[in-house]
Amino acid sequence: MARLVRPFRSRWYHRFSEKYEYDLLVIGGGSGGLACAKEAAQYGKRVAVMDYVKPSPQGSVWGLGGTCVNVGCVPKKLMHHAALLGAGVRDARSYGWDLPAEATVDWSTLASKLRDHVRSLNWGHRVQLQDKHVKYFNLRGSFLDKHSIRGVSSTKEVLLLAENVVLAVGLRPKFPENVPGAVEHGITSDDIFWLQKSPGKSLVVGGGYVALETAGFLRGLGLDTTLMVRSCCLRGFDQEMATLVSTSLREEGVKFLSGCRPQRVQRSQEGRLQVTWQRRQNVSEEEQKDEWDEKEGQEDFDTVMWAVGRQPVTKDLQLEKAGVQTEATTGKVLVGLHDETSCPGVYAIGDVAEGRPELTPVAIKAGRLLAQRLFAGSTTLMDYTNVPTTVFTPLELGSVGLTEEKAVTLLSPDLIEVYHAYYKPLEYSVPNRNSNQCYIKVVCEREGKQRILGIHFLGPNAGEVTQGFALALRCGASYSDLKSTCGIHPTCAEELIKLQITKRSGKDPTVTGC
Repeated sequence: MARLVRPFRSRWYHRFSEKYEYDLLVIGGGSGGLACAKEAAQYGKRVAVMDYVKPSPQGSVWGLGGTCVNVGCVPKKLMHHAALLGAGVRDARSYGWDLPAEATVDWSTLASKLRDHVRSLNWGHRVQLQDKHVKYFNLRGSFLDKHSIRGVSSTKEVLLLAENVVLAVGLRPKFPENVPGAVEHGITSDDIFWLQKSPGKSLVVGGGYVALETAGFLRGLGLDTTLMVRSCCLRGFDQEMATLVSTSLREEGVKFLSGCRPQRVQRSQEGRLQVTWQRRQNVSEEEQKDEWDEKEGQEDFDTVMWAVGRQPVTKDLQLEKAGVQTEATTGKVLVGLHDETSCPGVYAIGDVAEGRPELTPVAIKAGRLLAQRLFAGSTTLMDYTNVPTTVFTPLELGSVGLTEEKAVTLLSPDLIEVYHAYYKPLEYSVPNRNSNQCYIKVVCEREGKQRILGIHFLGPNAGEVTQGFALALRCGASYSDLKSTCGIHPTCAEELIKLQITKRSGKDPTVTGC
């Protein structure tokens, strides 16, 4: 039986009283919510954070810090790095290192070290909240009205009264609908980093960055990996770059089941997971109708991971009691320019907010700016344009600004110029690694100084490269600025400032020489 810590106060009480317990209550202990709470605490405000992790269907749970820290950016980047180390070991022989004929990774050791680091971050977040006098409640929150939040766990129940409430509950992975055995036998990104033993022969279902990144590091760790994609990969990214990413994964040894959809998952007599799928026959653009081959494919796997989308964690919040409206299709919270919801005094930031980029740094910055507007007199709004991002596949893709397709749509083919190049990283030369997918594209206005509209970089350390050039893009850099910049030699990043061949010219964009 839950224990009510604070007696319930009627709506009349806080409708006519300004004496709230907290100036700000943040529901959600992820990157954005924590950033907002800590920023508000700096101004001497009474702040609380309420966070609760509902176990995944497979029982995975974690501590304070949200998706990024526990089951997203951080463990993903560490797995990605582990896979790159394996590639480095193979290259090392060409550089004269005397190494065993075959190097293998111990999953349990890797996963244990990874979990230890994540738990240290969980503890660090709790210490930071305590140091900043932010009250932390490990409880599941729901609205009684716009100022009253009920928090419950299996052992207690509290009522918190707050003048302002920020929703920062993020998203959780979805399971596919109408696929028997999907939930019973499958896992998601909520589970992959918490597996005690190697996933073995793995099927990853999905075409987004989570699916491609996971397939990439699993294969890089030496596992038999297949990627099932219903339509295109990396929707929303520049599609020429996306195609090259897919090709690079194939060359890494990832098997593709393209144009396929799962039908069912069942346990075979041998104890493996038998996956049955259909293959797309064709797509009629006029009728917008998919046609599928009646003949089914089938294969056994040790692990099936679903990466078919994410959904907002709003089901248990009882948003209707506060008058908070959500988008009918996505279920995300509708927000305005100031991150305000349809209910005065209730705000939403991060992935749960409709129309916002689903990226950790975006949530962090939005959270801090919101706290500054609420408590420090600031008027600065979050600028959601030209936000950089990176897909951490074995060959990384960094992007900022408009894709080529978007630039053509917003302007026209005659008003843009695309500079591009295929290049070979110096590090690839000694082991003679394939560099056919190392490609750069800069989308510019065609007239005047040719203001840069978008930068897309496929190659080693793309995240590091793109972060720097993102600043230039925000400052209004032009192709002329790019050309007048001295490079750092020898680096992959310098290939950006050496660009001189346009797509329009039809010339071979392959870089030759030093």
